[in-house]
Amino acid sequence: MTKEQMKPDYTGLSAVFINTTLTPSPKESHTDTLMDVVRDIMRGAGVSVQSFRSVDHDIAPGVYPDMTEHGFDRDAWPAIGKAVLDADILVLGTPIWLGEVSSECRKIIERLYAHSGEMNDKGQYIFYGKTAGAVITGNEDGVKHCAMGMLYSLAHIGYMIPPQPDAGWIGEIGPGPSYGDKKDDGSRVGFDSEFTARNATFLAWNLMHGAQMLKDAGGWPSYGNSRRAWDNGERFDHPNPEYR
Repeated sequence: MTKEQMKPDYTGLSAVFINTTLTPSPKESHTDTLMDVVRDIMRGAGVSVQSFRSVDHDIAPGVYPDMTEHGFDRDAWPAIGKAVLDADILVLGTPIWLGEVSSECRKIIERLYAHSGEMNDKGQYIFYGKTAGAVITGNEDGVKHCAMGMLYSLAHIGYMIPPQPDAGWIGEIGPGPSYGDKKDDGSRVGFDSEFTARNATFLAWNLMHGAQMLKDAGGWPSYGNSRRAWDNGERFDHPNPEYR
């Protein structure tokens, strides 16, 4: 069997990429350049891909699905949030600033958390049955630190986090070229990093593998984790009689 015959076809899956760079379009985003690697792999496997650069949109801060109902005149999140809810996969990208994710990244995580009161048709939290991962770039240490917080947040609200769920690149500490910048010889900074290339590839495929497995299984099993069932008195064999 050839490699092409072995390659999965994930036509029917959909993914949303949210880049939380602080750089507005059309200026270059180094985080977007690395996210392109993951996007291209997914498109090559048949996945429908939609991308947003959060700073380009008037997304209000807050922890409600629509902040125009809570004092803001404008909020672009409801439309973006719908795209996220409709997708099987979410990829969240951020630069590193002062060793942490960007302020835009925190805002997007908070807006995702705003949906924590919503449930799917099984009574589970709304992001159950979907996969998520993280892409990080910067000029200082912190890729794994940033991924740790991002992936915990995404798992906490219901996303399934697959193996090898993050990819990143950092240059030397201090000012200097960033991922994708052109060198004097015409080559691109970071493109020669096998570690980054490998992790971005594994991230893309593991997100797709996990999403397809969940779709084929009809989502995540609901026994023991349905908020609706719990609220209706089904306590799933909890050992404390008070909760039976």
